Amino acid sequence: METTTTSTWRSSLAQDSRQKIVQRIMDTLQRHMPVAGQDGMEELLKIAWRFEEKVFQAATDQEDYLRKISLKLLSLETKANGNALPARVGPLINCFAYNTNQG
Repeated sequence: METTTTSTWRSSLAQDSRQKIVQRIMDTLQRHMPVAGQDGMEELLKIAWRFEEKVFQAATDQEDYLRKISLKLLSLETKANGNALPARVGPLINCFAYNTNQG
């Protein structure tokens, strides 16, 4: 159940702030997942928006929201730096698209 405090922080977060965060997510995805053409870019954008929305809805406050996104981006950077490209493309997509409960 959503409390007044929870709904207040959500309503006070500007849409352009959320768009900037989605762009940061996109930048991270693009660095580690080469895509071909417009279809690939659109798919990455969908992944970024789904991830952002899941975190936005699950977060208890703005600090929690930013922390979860930051930790996930850091986790992706760390994983990507330690793996060869073909092995990491699938896990990165799965990590962003489906696993938002960790960090």
